[in-house]
Amino acid sequence: MKHTHTISVLVENEFGVLPRVAGLFSGRGFNIDSLSVAPTLDPSISRMTIVTRGDDKILEQISKQLNKLIDVIKVIDFTDQDYVEREMLLVKVTAEAETRAEILRVADIFRAKVVDVSPRSYSLELTGAPEKLNAFIELLRPLGLKELVRSGPVVVGRGAKVWKNID
Repeated sequence: MKHTHTISVLVENEFGVLPRVAGLFSGRGFNIDSLSVAPTLDPSISRMTIVTRGDDKILEQISKQLNKLIDVIKVIDFTDQDYVEREMLLVKVTAEAETRAEILRVADIFRAKVVDVSPRSYSLELTGAPEKLNAFIELLRPLGLKELVRSGPVVVGRGAKVWKNID
């Protein structure tokens, strides 16, 4: 049975790591739904957040093979764990005289920020759980949604447990 899996991978911040990690997924016919990569507190280490869908057994194999890669420090599948998930959205909406007030009301309800204003459009920024972003998009769609960009989720485990960069 296919499930959504959110996986965090700590890797050495080295050239070529990203294609090797992505290659493990594509080589097994898994699509990466989203991928976010950035340095950690230690600039020599990056954290990848990968969201994919697939069979638990195959994902377990991929996790084991990720752990075998030289540049991989640690792999955590957050699928069955408590975690905080956030995503960022930038959206451009047509802002005609008759829709400007409604766009700003929707933005206020969702606590979105207006990051750019032009005579015919607003650009808005929103951060939150993917479900919140989806609801925001659906309310803006009939008002003249022109463009949107999403970061993909990033996650951190809940509670006091801290990821050690190097065991």
